Order: sequence, then structure tokens, then C-alpha cells
Amino acid sequence: MHRDEPVEYEPVSVKAVLAEMKDTAELLIDLSFSAVLHGSPDLAAEVLTLESRMDVLQLQARMSVMMAARSPEDVEDLAPVLGVVGAAEKISDAAGDIAKVVLEEVGLPDAMRAALPEAVETLVRVPVTDDSSYVSQTLGGINMETETGVRVIAVRREQATGKARWITNPDRDTALGAGDTLILRGFEEGLREVYEVASGDPYESPDSPGAADAALERAVDSIVLMKNMSELAVDLAYGAVLFDSRGVAEEVAELEAEVDALKSRFEAWTLQAAARVDDPVSLRGLVHLASATEVISDAALEISEGVLRGLKAHPVVAEAVEESDEVIVRTVVTDGSALAGTTLGDQEVKTATGMRVIAVRRGDPAGRADGDETATAADESETENGEWEVSPGADTRLRPGDVLIAKGTRAGAERLTAMAGSPEEFEVD
Repeated sequence: MHRDEPVEYEPVSVKAVLAEMKDTAELLIDLSFSAVLHGSPDLAAEVLTLESRMDVLQLQARMSVMMAARSPEDVEDLAPVLGVVGAAEKISDAAGDIAKVVLEEVGLPDAMRAALPEAVETLVRVPVTDDSSYVSQTLGGINMETETGVRVIAVRREQATGKARWITNPDRDTALGAGDTLILRGFEEGLREVYEVASGDPYESPDSPGAADAALERAVDSIVLMKNMSELAVDLAYGAVLFDSRGVAEEVAELEAEVDALKSRFEAWTLQAAARVDDPVSLRGLVHLASATEVISDAALEISEGVLRGLKAHPVVAEAVEESDEVIVRTVVTDGSALAGTTLGDQEVKTATGMRVIAVRRGDPAGRADGDETATAADESETENGEWEVSPGADTRLRPGDVLIAKGTRAGAERLTAMAGSPEEFEVD
């Protein structure tokens, strides 16, 4: 949307708008960093298109919330909803700033592209040509994710009016058409196959940059870690709202503080690198990335602020999180399940289920699902009840009573809960 394009009130579902805002914000984070990784003006342009869509969504959401407030009690209940709306808009603006590093050629060292493949899954933009075998087929019929490991995370479709429509939650019934632009996520081998079938052109991998100055590498590593922490903070923030969990919200606050500390270290490494590189101006893009990434972590804290202040999350926010593209699920590891006594890597949880475990809360080995209310102080000291392990790795060992918070598809959530042997009450929906 152009800033001067009018947006009039129309009756829309607050839940639907919030769900689309969440999906769009998360897609924007992925797209913007992928634009930097590939040095891709096309991906960066898609970010700005989505950012314009977010402008419309946040105005619609604010107007709908205002219409719903009829008393002081309504105002108190709906205030956290406006906080979530504002936070999603900040994420959108930050992603736009990241994209402009590419579009405006602000300057970015090659070392940034060397580091990002470890920080993000590869995203690729590909048009569907008229003669592609994908035309008129559904994603379920293509069976793309199973056959290639590549997932279509968004579709941009041109309409007769000349305006594009984004499908941010394509499912197995979504049919592809000529002229569609697909946003793909996956590994290079699978992306190569899908890209060629969709476009008829060969997929070109990004060049591998050479070695960089040690201080510059440390500065880049700091940004990569900031990006990972900020993205995790956003995921956990929505989880805190969904499950009304103060413990998860406190982890978001810890991550936000760590991102602030990392930014200070980044500034020190960047100043050292500036004295050693041939063109210090080429480091401007790093400064822009660090600032935008910090904004994302601040926005995550805003999402969870209501929980931290003891305000009950409005049901519409939790319902919107449930209905968004990627669901967040809480499941409990039960005694005798496939996950009990083993590690995430041993069970290849991400590969087997498609779910990314973003946090593990240590529970009661006896099998209590929620250590907060049932465990005594002595229990917590002995068994680490209630402690969180954020962003667990392949070597994280699980035990009965552990609570997992994971993110992924609905089908993946079902597979994960089956592996955990968890009762249905712990699923999102």
C-alpha cells in the first residue's frame, strides 16, 4: 500500500487479521534475511510488498479493536491486543529496513553472506511458468514436501485488478497457477529440483565468499546470534500468550536483554574491523542489520508484556495464534514414549515430524505435566522442575514430565505429540 492510499473501516474478524499479521511478520523475518544472504533485490522487493500489506492489516486491526471497546472493562481486556498489533507492525518495519540494505546498496561485507547459511534455512523465490507441470496441481497432489523436502511457505498471486494477493498459509488443497510466485524453504538439493520444475530455469547457488578479518567475523557472528535469538524470542512470545505462561514470557525478557548485550559487543567488533578493511563504508549495512534485529527482539518483549504484567491474554489473541500458518504446540513427554530417555538428535525429531522444538521445560520425572503449581521448592532444587532450556540442540536429552514447546505444521504437531505419548489436551487445537 502507498502511504497515501485510503483505508476505510470494514467489518473484519480481529482473530483473522491477527493470525495473518503473525504469519506475515514471521515470513518477513525469513524473507528479509534471505534477501541479504542472496544479495537478492527480488526477495527484498517482496519484503516491501508484504510490509505494505502489514500496514493495511494493522489499521484494520486497530479499527476493529476500537469498535469492540464499549466499556472501561473492554478497554482493559483489549489493551494487550493492541500491544500485539503494534509489535507485529514493528517487526514488519524492521524487516523492511533489512531489505533496504540490499535495495539501496547500503553496503554489506561478503562475510555476512558466508555466515548466514548457518543462521537461516534457505528461502528462494521462484515464478511458476505457463508450461510448468505444477500448473493447476494442488500442493497435496504434487507432494512436494515429502518428495523433495521443500515447503511452499507463501504464494503471491496476481489478480485481475492488478493487485497481488498473498497466501501465507498454503495447504495441501492450494492449487498453483501460471504466474504465481512461490516462496520456497528447504535445502539446496531439493530447491534445485523444485526451482527447475516451476520456472524451467536452472537454480543458481549463491557464491561462497572468501575469508574475512577476524574482528569482522566476530561482528558478523554477533549479528547472526542476535538474529537467531530475536526470532526465537518472537516464537516464545506468541507461545507465552497462547499458554498464558509467565515462565515463557520471562524467557523472552531474558533473550531481549541478551540481544541488547550482543549489540554492544557487535559495536565494539565493528569499530575494530573498520580500522582494518579497505572500505569502512561497506560496514554500514551491518550497523543497519544490528539495529533492525534489536527492534525485532524489542517487539517480541511487547507481545509478551501483558503476560509479564499479569494481564490475562484476550482469547482472540490465543485463537489467532492457533489458526496461523505455523502452529505452536505444547506437549509433555510421558513415561514409555519414544522420546523418554533419549535425545532430540537420536530421534531425529525435526526430520521425523517437521517440528522445531524451541524450548524444553524440565518437569517432574514422576510424570507431572506442569511443575509450577505441583512441585515444592525441594523438588525443584533436586529435579530442576520449572527450569527452561531455550533453543535446545540435538544432544538435549528428554525425560518423562518434560514439557516441549515446538513450532511447525499441524500434521507435524500430531506426529510430535504421538512421539511424546502426550494426551490431546496438550495440543494447541
